[in-house]
Amino acid sequence: MKTYFAKKEEPIEKKWVLVDAEGKILGKMATEIANILRGKNKPVYTPHVDTGDFVVVVNAEKVQLAGKKWDQKVYYRHSGYLGGLKAQSAKEVLEKKPEALIRHAVKGMLPKNRLGRRMISKLKVYRGSEHPHEAQVAVPAASESKPS
Repeated sequence: MKTYFAKKEEPIEKKWVLVDAEGKILGKMATEIANILRGKNKPVYTPHVDTGDFVVVVNAEKVQLAGKKWDQKVYYRHSGYLGGLKAQSAKEVLEKKPEALIRHAVKGMLPKNRLGRRMISKLKVYRGSEHPHEAQVAVPAASESKPS
């Protein structure tokens, strides 16, 4: 019996998965989302092919961090100019742009190449419980991760 490898040309069924971030720990939730985006929850998973599903995350503003990380975890960005290093605590990022908090955590868990950029484009994060992807009939993530 030969090992099956998914090909780029083959059509792979991509579902929409809905993740509610309310009360979930950021890192654990990001790991679950990264696995769905990569396709590791499917039997056809192939490392060099995008076999993952689309993920819609709602209630991004209600995500949790463990311990004192709200004040101690710092996000840096640089403008490219001298003295252009900006730092923000996780609490400040959550107040201004909670979507960026989740996107940053998930992006760090994906491959750092063209494939990873294609995978992160399948992640849709929204601040509240409303999202414009109602027509895609997203499956809740809890039923997605359990084998049926």
